[in-house]
Amino acid sequence: MIFYRQVKRPLDNDRKAIGAVIFDLDGVLIDSEGVWNAARRELTLERGGRWSEDAPREMMGMSSIEWSRYMHDELGVDLPPQDISREVVARLEATYRRRLPLLPDAREAVERLARRWPLGLASSANRPIIELVLELAELRPRFVATVSSEEVARGKPAPDVYLEAARRLDTPPAACAAIEDSANGLRAAAAAGMTVVAIPNREFPPARDALALARDVVGSLRELDVERVEGMAVKLPRPEAE
Repeated sequence: MIFYRQVKRPLDNDRKAIGAVIFDLDGVLIDSEGVWNAARRELTLERGGRWSEDAPREMMGMSSIEWSRYMHDELGVDLPPQDISREVVARLEATYRRRLPLLPDAREAVERLARRWPLGLASSANRPIIELVLELAELRPRFVATVSSEEVARGKPAPDVYLEAARRLDTPPAACAAIEDSANGLRAAAAAGMTVVAIPNREFPPARDALALARDVVGSLRELDVERVEGMAVKLPRPEAE
């Protein structure tokens, strides 16, 4: 696994308030890891591949370009990667239209933070999945900017998707708070230089070194409120005297 350098948080007494909040999607707003894994496993076995118990963790955080290639190259799925991605997305869409696995307090957390900050979404999910989830959850108007990792060069743990979300929000990464659940997501947000809030994924708990990158750890979205996020404002260095 490639580890990306964490941008050091500046140390001094001057403080910069949080200017925007960026949510991850899978594992933070929807309980979807099991849905993704079921769709990928079914397709792998249907197409003569070899499913591995390590595959879910290996693919966590990958962009659709990366995980579809992984399924083709490593799991032996006999379809072109773009067809693999298309088929998995179709299965997820059908599942979500039957029942969206929105996590408890997800809508409430988004609503209360949206009253205070512009919100972004930085997700490894394909663009059609992002749009469908936000539509079904009736949360699309709350997000100023949404980014799929298929729209940037590298998926998590690279910082690309978070940096692009900050750019679309017109907010410096150091003034953004990122809400994440997985090891690769935590690493990606930290590498982007953001203030990281962890809501640890219970099915795939983040590694201890990744969790250590978070400024705060909360047990659920119910604990995520304006006062808590405001209290994590990063300190900025004083300008040097000329």
